[in-house]
Amino acid sequence: MRPSRRLPRGRRALALAAVSAALVLTGCSSPSAPPSASPSPSGTASASGCVADPAKTIAAKPGADTLSALPAATAAKLDAAAAKAFALGASPGAIVGVRTPQGTWTMAYGDADLAGTPMQVGMHTRIGSLTKMYTTTIVLQLAEDGKLKLDDTLAKYVPGIPDGDTITLRQLADMTSGVASYTMNEQLVDAYFADPSAVYTPDQLVAAAVPLSPLFAPGTDFSYSNTNTVLLGEVIEKVTGQPFGQVLEDRIIAPMHLTATSWPDVSAALPEPYAHGYTLNGPAATPTAPTDSTSWNPAWSYTAGEVISDIGDLLTMGRALGTGQGLVDHASQELRLTSFSPIGYGFGMSCSHGWVGHTGDISGYNSSLYYDTATDTTVAVQTNSDIASGGCTQSPTLQDDPGDEICQTPAVRILVALTGELGTAYTPPPRK
Repeated sequence: MRPSRRLPRGRRALALAAVSAALVLTGCSSPSAPPSASPSPSGTASASGCVADPAKTIAAKPGADTLSALPAATAAKLDAAAAKAFALGASPGAIVGVRTPQGTWTMAYGDADLAGTPMQVGMHTRIGSLTKMYTTTIVLQLAEDGKLKLDDTLAKYVPGIPDGDTITLRQLADMTSGVASYTMNEQLVDAYFADPSAVYTPDQLVAAAVPLSPLFAPGTDFSYSNTNTVLLGEVIEKVTGQPFGQVLEDRIIAPMHLTATSWPDVSAALPEPYAHGYTLNGPAATPTAPTDSTSWNPAWSYTAGEVISDIGDLLTMGRALGTGQGLVDHASQELRLTSFSPIGYGFGMSCSHGWVGHTGDISGYNSSLYYDTATDTTVAVQTNSDIASGGCTQSPTLQDDPGDEICQTPAVRILVALTGELGTAYTPPPRK
């Protein structure tokens, strides 16, 4: 997808024929998970002990030089690692950022569109399932304010969900509710790809999941589900009496001074400047000619994946989400940092080797945002493609696939390279 591999028209891309593909094809994948309805977020986390010292993490003070430029030697090593990983990914461009107590480094690679416009630091992209961390943070804030309790049942706020009288808000946040993802509903997915400009309401998304639920009794298993976070969005709106976008503005965007972060609601527009996104999702895409999905309507993802941001705001949020500072109190953050199950997913975020955060896919964009709880380091990656590369047996790839034997999406590939260069590599689960 880079200028050296311009894309003529070719054969039809892999069709959406199986539920296993639906999670990635719909806008919010699991945290670097394989495209299945029940992925494993992390192959290395050890239950709640993934974060070695939660209290130390929560109390970490920003370094005096954290906003200065990283030393040149360190930046050069990071640049080399990121550039190598970028070359193996199926994305026209990428924007990366690293923030440590010693300073900050950002860099852009490749192109923002297939016309050859250079990618630039500060461009906006859709961040997909990183949104889940923002949504679940608001739930924690509302619990602190006494507006709700994490062990309240879903039925108290949203009627008509199977097992809703036993599912808790906590189980929605940690993906143990048993509510199926609406992305498993093939009829809904087919309709979305037939007209990705259509606006879906949260109620429509939830209704598509109800016939497929429950997948298991609440609290007895794990299944990554966009519906869980959409339901939390509905709970937030009911408790606050405000649209989610306003709540997000008041509770996260404004207090954290996130000047480049926004909630598009039912608008498909992105703020200038922005990168065009490219995908193999939908019937028009082929392995030689991905579809430009920039203007696909994001309401399909609602509170599971709608947020738009840039690299600077992501670096700010990555540290805030890891430490809780500026977002939640000590008790709430301790709950979050000790919530990780043996497979590595917790209260709206995942953990691997002490790195806490999330990745996100939304058609045309792939993002990663992780914070190292041991070294007070944040890594953020934006790419303008959600197309996997490498030895993929299920995920569709480009005809001129640039990848190696490892199957991975572009932002996750760069995340792994950067965290490895920093000393402790984030380890994503295997992806087919």
